Amino acid sequence: MKIIILGAGQVGSNLAEHLVREGNDLTVVDVDEEKLSALQDRFDLRTVRGPASHPSILRQAGAEDADMLVAVTLNDETNIVACKLAGTLYNIPTKIARIRSTDYMNHPDLFGPDNFSVDHVIAPEQEITDYLRKLIDYPEALQVVDFGAGRARLVAMRARAGGPLVGHELRDLRKHLPKLDARVAAIFRRDRTIVPEGRTVIQDGDEIFFIAATENIRAVMKEMRRSDRSVRRVMIAGGGNIGQRLARSLELDYEVKLIDHNKKSTERLAQMLKHTLVLTGDCTDEDLMVQENIEDMDVFCALTNDEENNIMSSLLAKRLGARKVIALINRASYVDLLQGGEIDIALSPAQATIGPLLTHIRRGDMAVVHSLRRGAAEALEAVVHGDARSSKLINRSIEEISLPEGVSIGAILRGNDVIIAHHDTVIEPEDHLVLFVPNKRLIPKVEKLFQVGLGFF
Repeated sequence: MKIIILGAGQVGSNLAEHLVREGNDLTVVDVDEEKLSALQDRFDLRTVRGPASHPSILRQAGAEDADMLVAVTLNDETNIVACKLAGTLYNIPTKIARIRSTDYMNHPDLFGPDNFSVDHVIAPEQEITDYLRKLIDYPEALQVVDFGAGRARLVAMRARAGGPLVGHELRDLRKHLPKLDARVAAIFRRDRTIVPEGRTVIQDGDEIFFIAATENIRAVMKEMRRSDRSVRRVMIAGGGNIGQRLARSLELDYEVKLIDHNKKSTERLAQMLKHTLVLTGDCTDEDLMVQENIEDMDVFCALTNDEENNIMSSLLAKRLGARKVIALINRASYVDLLQGGEIDIALSPAQATIGPLLTHIRRGDMAVVHSLRRGAAEALEAVVHGDARSSKLINRSIEEISLPEGVSIGAILRGNDVIIAHHDTVIEPEDHLVLFVPNKRLIPKVEKLFQVGLGFF
């Protein structure tokens, strides 16, 4: 696929890394020569330097025969104009825009084909806010992602000694929870993938991915480790777009404190947030943290625009007694280094927003794509089309399907039903399959499974 990416920032660079490794023909546009050079040094792609919304620059980037344009610059207006030009002048089939402003997002009709010609909108700040909210709602989880508009969830968590199922075989899960159904999709043990089978014994420290209907998630989590006490108090460092969105999302359900160093920002936030205690101060100030009872906080979220401040304030909060700390960190290399130590969850904004982009880029009818394990794995919700003659899936049971090694079908969404997949479950037309893919290199093989043969036509 021939794809143009506008913007070589964190999101654009991360997307370029994903797509170039999957064999796409990629061109990246940015005004910053250094960013473009850094990308060219690492990946096999073209770069064009210039304003992303100029027709001549788009033509130079290959807009006349591109299959897709992804506008992810930091400027909403640049992204919108670029999509409009891509549709009007160059008839690019698929146009995706990153939109940050809530003013624009409150008027979704603006982006239709009769207006700005944006086929799909991604809102990174809202994606990250939703991601953080789930991590606070499920404090034992490392990652929580939704399928079927929230009817089913895939949860990653660390098994701990004392959990009822730790030290026992997976098939015992059904004995412990006879009235509900769930499936373990994958197990990572010391970063090595283990294909889960009935006789697989769960060990202390295993990273376990399981899927269940949303209402059953908490019951399954209790099998993997003793439940942490419920979250009541949350402190947020940083009153930017993400910090204020998260506070607004949490304040009716939790006791929330928000700290920001800018007095004008805190005055504005205090007017906007009716049930959040807003404070002016430095989140790396130990005296302030002690004064605000950091030791009583169930969750501390460091969400400032300065990743060094986020790291330092998270380490400080943990040392002073905060139970769980989450830090927003831009550099992927830092995320791998820090997560799981003193910082419980290190979150990369680019990784959190890559899934919605991949949903529109993957071949086949993908309803949802989630990036897992910091981009190494993926979970997909893919729609099955065709009939028994034209499809490799329809009218076949799970055990009859030749899945790539390590790939598992965790659940089937059929109408309003969530069906946990077992070896004898039969797939029907228009089913939504939730698949766990432990290694991104297997994605092309998975996509081929959903291709409809000529017999369908």
